[in-house]
Amino acid sequence: MSFTQQLRDENQDIFQAIFNHPFVDGIGKKDVPNESIAHYIKADFEYLNAFMRIYGIALSKSNKREDIRFFGEQIQFVLNSESHPHHNFCDYIGVGYEELQGHPLPPTADHYIKHMMYHAQIGSLAETIGALLPCPWTYLEIGYALMNKYKPEKHHPFYPWISFYADERFGKIVMEMRNRLDEFAENTSRDEQKKIKEAFRKSCQLELAFWEMAYTCEDWPMKELVIGR
Repeated sequence: MSFTQQLRDENQDIFQAIFNHPFVDGIGKKDVPNESIAHYIKADFEYLNAFMRIYGIALSKSNKREDIRFFGEQIQFVLNSESHPHHNFCDYIGVGYEELQGHPLPPTADHYIKHMMYHAQIGSLAETIGALLPCPWTYLEIGYALMNKYKPEKHHPFYPWISFYADERFGKIVMEMRNRLDEFAENTSRDEQKKIKEAFRKSCQLELAFWEMAYTCEDWPMKELVIGR
């Protein structure tokens, strides 16, 4: 069994909880509150900006040209392609994409970004990938799960979102990340593998928490301090 398959098996509980979450399942049922969708886009726009920067850190740690190429391509993919699912959500709720950009991060999204940045800054490249991988991997499986459960057709309001993440191209990205992590894991110590597993599971937990954050429109308990008052 590959290292990444071990990771997947060890985190089946969280993956299943994500599939069952009312926001995620609601995408298939066409039943997600508009305010939750808006809250999700506000946080995810900033999250993906951070994700690209962390890809950049991974690129800077890469010694092989194929790794440099891969992480460079992923930055371009997030920048140019992953706005399409956001546009689907925006069209559904009737809000312009630009209106949902530049908002402060809710607590969970803020913590998630700092968690990944921590591993990227102080950990190995393998540890960095371990922290990054749950995001695309869970989305790929969400796409598969919604396709299999609801069999949406093109008139489904969230068909563009579901089909984007269930697409073969997205699956190839996940598999390339898995292959890299499997290769690195073969040459790492048990202590290093433990760090990767911990980073991966925490990111899985935060993926689940991100959906809950969006669904409940989580915010900071106290308003931001206004300097100068």
